[in-house]
Amino acid sequence: MDVYGLIGRPVEHSLSPPMHEAGYEARSLDARYVTLEPDPDRINEAVAGADAIGVAGLNVTVPFKRDVLPHVDPTPTGEAVGAVNTITFGGDGAPEGHNTDVEGVVRAFEHHDVAIEGQSAVVVGAGGAGRAATYALADAGADTFVANRTLERAEALADDFSGLGVDAGGLAALEEHVPDADILVNATSVGMDDPDTSPVPADVLHEDLAVLDAVYSPLRTKLLRDADAAGAETVDGAWMLLFQGVAAFERWTGVDAPVAAMNEALRDRL
Repeated sequence: MDVYGLIGRPVEHSLSPPMHEAGYEARSLDARYVTLEPDPDRINEAVAGADAIGVAGLNVTVPFKRDVLPHVDPTPTGEAVGAVNTITFGGDGAPEGHNTDVEGVVRAFEHHDVAIEGQSAVVVGAGGAGRAATYALADAGADTFVANRTLERAEALADDFSGLGVDAGGLAALEEHVPDADILVNATSVGMDDPDTSPVPADVLHEDLAVLDAVYSPLRTKLLRDADAAGAETVDGAWMLLFQGVAAFERWTGVDAPVAAMNEALRDRL
C-alpha cells in the first residue's frame, strides 16, 4: 500500500483526504491519505521521517509551506514562489518540492475555457495565495497587476517577479485596472468570515471578465455573486483547490487523475 499525506497545523478539517481517497478508489489504487500535525520546530525531522518510513508523497499546508523549503529540493516554480505544497520522495537526493497551487490556478481557468496568454490580469492579495496566483498568470503570459492593502508588500512581490513584468499598487488601483482586465483573482481571505463583503467594488466588474475567488467557504462569495450580476465568468475556489490536488495526485501516482470523482468528493464534503 502506498501512503500519502498532509502536514500542517491544524489539519483536522482538511478537504484533501476525501478528495484524494476518491481518486485512489476510482483508479483502483492501493493507497491511503493521512493527515499529520508535526512539531513546528521539527519540520526537518518530519520530512526526513516521512521519507524514512516510506511515505510516497506529502502535501504541505499552513503554516509550513515556507518552512519546508530548506529541507527539499524545490522545483523552479517552488523556488520562484518561495513556497512548497507538495513533496515527492524516492529520488537519490533530497525530496523534491513542488508548488501545485500554481497549477491549480492555471488548470481552474483552463477547465472553464478561460485563456491566460496575452490577457490582462489583476490579482488581489500579496500573501502566499497571491504569490502563487501572480506567478501562475504572469508565467502563463498574462500582463499581471497585483493589488494589496499594504502597498509595500505588493511592490515587494512585483520586484520578486520583475522578470515576468508584474506591476503593483494599492487597493485603490483596482478602480483603474479592473475595468480593463480580462482576468481577476481574489487571493485574500475577504469574503470567508463575512459572506457579505468583497475585496473588489461591484461597479468595476464587467461581462468581459473571468473571476476566480480562492475562497471556497462559502463557495458563492459576494465577489462571485457581484461578478455573476455583471455578466462575468465565475470560477469558485473549489476549482483551484481541486486542481492543485489533481496535480499532486498525478505527480505521485503517474496516472491521470479522475477529476470528476475527486471533484464530486470535494464538493460533497463542502
